[in-house]
Amino acid sequence: MAAPELIRYTLDNGLRVVLAPDATAPVVGVSVHYDVGFRSEPEGRTGFAHLFEHLMFQGSESLEKLAHFRHVQSSGGTFNGSTHPDYTDYFEVLPSAALERALFLEADRMRAPKLTPENLANQIDVVKEEIRLNVLNRPYGGFPWILLPPVLYSTFPNAHNGYGDFTDLEQASLDDCAAFFDTFYAPANAVLTVAGDFAIDRARELIEKHFGDVPARPAPPRRSFAEPPPAGELRGTHADPHAPLPALAVGYRMPDPINELDGYLAHLVLAGVLSDGDGSRLQQRLVHREPLVTDVGAGAGLFGPFEARDPDTFTITAIHPAEVSADRLLTAVDEELDKLATTPPDAEELAKVTARWSASVHSEHDRLVSRTLALGAFELLYGDPALVYQLTDRMAAVTSADVAAAAKALRPDSRAVLVIEPGNGGK
Repeated sequence: MAAPELIRYTLDNGLRVVLAPDATAPVVGVSVHYDVGFRSEPEGRTGFAHLFEHLMFQGSESLEKLAHFRHVQSSGGTFNGSTHPDYTDYFEVLPSAALERALFLEADRMRAPKLTPENLANQIDVVKEEIRLNVLNRPYGGFPWILLPPVLYSTFPNAHNGYGDFTDLEQASLDDCAAFFDTFYAPANAVLTVAGDFAIDRARELIEKHFGDVPARPAPPRRSFAEPPPAGELRGTHADPHAPLPALAVGYRMPDPINELDGYLAHLVLAGVLSDGDGSRLQQRLVHREPLVTDVGAGAGLFGPFEARDPDTFTITAIHPAEVSADRLLTAVDEELDKLATTPPDAEELAKVTARWSASVHSEHDRLVSRTLALGAFELLYGDPALVYQLTDRMAAVTSADVAAAAKALRPDSRAVLVIEPGNGGK
């Protein structure tokens, strides 16, 4: 099947634009991706990128607080934003007649969000409550995405808690906010994506009308977050007062997601071979044959694939009874990886994994919001939104030998092991 039409161009102020027309339904998706995420926030300001995402919804140059919400919802639309390791995204999905409204809203806050002491104090409280709800007061909160990186990585950008430390959040100032906005929220550091039912010429006119006069500022130099892989096994423990059972997370470094994409995809297929579905290797071994765990999973990327540049993390996680030791589980995992490294999976096993993954990608991209966000993220990270439409073919081209090589690369002498010690949550 031919890839859908994509138009890419850049405004005079440096804003990159991706247009993806599709008239199958009378809706349109608009997203803006900024090239800043957890890893770019300043030391001593953990959680700042996420806090700033919240502030971008608190009014702007022309709009009072809550007006953004009201304008989208009164059009019958939905909206949100999210912070990732290497980007922050904002989006609206609306009836196609409301395209100009979405473009106006995004351009207005790109020009000047309303950064006031009241908004800052209010959103610091909101983020702290979110952390209490999602991490501090929940069993296995932050497992493994907050708790594993400080064991595997040694530099602040890669190791710190992107959700934020309360002390750091409370010390955030309006000067910090202004500096963060000036540095990272420049048009030249962003990608605007419009997908769905629209006329191309009209969309270009509206984009120029609303974004063309956003003042140009230089994009910040992109930092490298590279650091060497572990030279041995690294171990850490975390006491979780709410966890009813112990848990284990094993973290490995993966090939560079951008410059070694095929190696990265082989790890993605390996994750499926290990834990996707009842017939997968770790499910069969650890759940069915010798029941050692209550839950097991493997994944590429701490948040999922294609959300980060290098370095990225391959994880294997398990929740297990107290009588099963972490070392016993690690031995079983190593044995399964060794088997895969020496005896590659057969074509049938591979086809099952790639077919399941392709089906999930297609169903995901049937949703306009997912497609809009994927196109923007791939333009930002790869400089190639069309890659979104090539992923399933690239995955299908991963061979048994590629998966065996990926399994062989997950070595015990170059990994992080995080042990969760349970509290009284189950008693």
